[in-house]
This record gives sequence, C-alpha cells and structure tokens, in this order.
Amino acid sequence: MSGSPAAAPRRGPVPVVLAGGRGHGHWHLDNLRRLTARGVVRLAGVCDVRPLEAAALTRLGRPEQGRDLGELIERTGARAAIVCTPIHTHTDLALTAAAGGADVLLEKPPAPSLAAYRRLAAGFAGSGRACQIGFQSLGSHAVTAVRALIEDGAVGELRGIGAAGNWVREEHYFSRAAWSGRRILAGTDVVDGVLTNPLAHAVATALHLDGSSREQDVASIDTELFRAHDIESDDTSCVRIRTARGTTIVVAATLCAAAAAEPYVVVHGSRGRITLWFKQDRVLLQRAGHGPDEQVFGRTDLLENLLAHRADGAGLLVPPQATGAFMRVVEAVRTADDPQAVPGCHWRAVPGERSHRRVVHGVDELVTAAAERLATFGELGAPWAGTVRRTAAHR
Repeated sequence: MSGSPAAAPRRGPVPVVLAGGRGHGHWHLDNLRRLTARGVVRLAGVCDVRPLEAAALTRLGRPEQGRDLGELIERTGARAAIVCTPIHTHTDLALTAAAGGADVLLEKPPAPSLAAYRRLAAGFAGSGRACQIGFQSLGSHAVTAVRALIEDGAVGELRGIGAAGNWVREEHYFSRAAWSGRRILAGTDVVDGVLTNPLAHAVATALHLDGSSREQDVASIDTELFRAHDIESDDTSCVRIRTARGTTIVVAATLCAAAAAEPYVVVHGSRGRITLWFKQDRVLLQRAGHGPDEQVFGRTDLLENLLAHRADGAGLLVPPQATGAFMRVVEAVRTADDPQAVPGCHWRAVPGERSHRRVVHGVDELVTAAAERLATFGELGAPWAGTVRRTAAHR
C-alpha cells in the first residue's frame, strides 16, 4: 500500500539584517514591514552606529542591534543583508555580509570608484552568495515594456536617449552627514554627486533602455559638472555617453531647480518618442499616425527578487555586472576636474522648509532642453557652463 505524497516543506520567513537604518534606511524599514506582514522576512538585526529607537522598529519585532555587521550576521543567522550605508562603505560591508553567508541587497551606487566596483564584483563571483544592486527603477515592468517597444521598432530608428531630473534640495541636505556633498572624505573616494547618487536612477535607467548596462558597453563619456552650493561635489550636471552600439545618451540633472519635477527618460526615434517617468512606472508612447498611448506598469521589489533567486533560482534583476556601464559614469565623474562653481549672479537663495535652497536661473528649462535636444549645458549656451571633458573608452 503506497503512502500519501509528502507535503512540501513549509518555508519560514527569511532572517534579514539591515545595515544603515537612518536616512534612506527608513524606506527599507517600511518595505521590511510590508514583507514581514506577508510572512516573507523577519528583521533579525539592525547594524548602525547608534541603536534605532523603538518607534522606528514598529511592527518589526525586537531585532538584535549592533555596530559590527559580520558579528551581527553570525549572531542572528541572517541569510540576507541590506546595505544602506555611506557610499564609501558599500564595497567592504557588502563583502563582509557575503563572507558571513548572507545574500546582499546593496544600495546604489554600488561603489565610489571603478576599482572598488571591480573588487565587489570579483568578491561576489567567488563567494557563492548573490548581490543585487538597489536600482529600484530596474525592477519596473515599464522598463521591460519600453525596451520591447524599442526593439520592435515602434518609434522607428533609435536617434538617442535623453534623461532629465529637476529636483530641489535645501542646504541642510548637504550637511546631513559627514560624507554628504563630498568627493573625497579622509582620503577615501565618496563621489556624492547629483548624477552618481540622488539621480543615479536616471543614468542607470537610460543605459538599461539602450541595452548598454555592462562596463564594456560604454565607448566614451563627456562630463559637465557644476555646483551652486558650497560643497565639493556637483549639484547641477550633465553627462553625454556614447555607447559601444553607437547610441548617444544625454543625462542632465540638478538639485537646484525652481520647482521639483518627476524625473524621466525619453527615447527619441525617427518616427516617434517614448517617455518613461521611472519613479511612477509610467510610459507615454507618441508616434506618427497614432494617438498618444499612456500606460502605468507594476514593478518587482528587488529584495523579493533577491530572495526568490536564492529560493527558486529566479534571475537577479540587477546583479553587479548590470551596473558596469553606470560605474563607468561614476568613474568619469570621479576623475573629472572638480565641479565649477556657478557664480552667485546666476543663482538666488530661496527660503525652504528647514533651510535656504539655491536656485540656478533657468536651470529647469536647461535640464529639459538637454534631454530633448541631446545637448550639453555648454552647447545650449548656459552662461556658467565650461569646457566638456572627454573620458576615453576602456578596453
């Protein structure tokens, strides 16, 4: 007499450690609350220089807290770690988590230099652990849809890709931490610029839409880096990327806009255009002979994808290799001349909620024009724009 089929083993919630619970770490805590309520994860530990207050851990149980990530992973038995710490600590902490047996969701940018990125990628390649880079926009189903439209010729021949980000940041934003607005801190690369950190998604998404995500997919990079605030890094910048497949990509961004706007990537074709507002997962298709077609898509959470990769073999959406081209841009910004100061006659101070902010005259229109015309600030005649610097391709 044969027995009944054995029931599949029940999977319990995956123990997770969060490194960096303040700042953007609050977003991860909210996401962990969502996944905890579904029984997907259990917050086993929080690694931070100061313990989080009980209010920050509402509906997350009583996780262990500590300052040593490796020790915390060992103590809690965490199988996954989220690293949301200062940029210059990313590589070492991610590799520490992997050495402790945890898969890692690593916030963007993955590293402050190409050398550190290569060390990260090589370390994970030999670790047996998985690393997902936290470009949430690349989990959007809208990105997949836009790539399919491009490949199907929906807007004809690809003429180029532009991206625009008009954001507003007050002066206190640049003093919130010792590394904020810095290119180097205590001799260590940080590269906390507008294109490499707050609006890094614009760069990574534009490259991804072109199918040019790997390090070798970039042929050359031109940078124009400026700062209106009294900081080391850039807060108003433009970059032109020429990909190995011949596409021109121009990304322009500022933290000194007169008014905040949703950042977007626009695909220019010979017979139309596609606009992707990547924070909203919203796509607008406009082409000759057709009415405008707008759709909103869903997205796959990157932590859930990382857990599914380990449990069921699902493909990682953003492995380190898929950010190599983005890291070429980080390297171009890192090695460029220091950002040029925008003269005081070209910006004004405006009262904000917590502190003043600086608004560069006409920058909102310049950022939009750069994405629309695939031109740099200097080419558009910005009175404060200087000479373009070209970064040679790495082969």
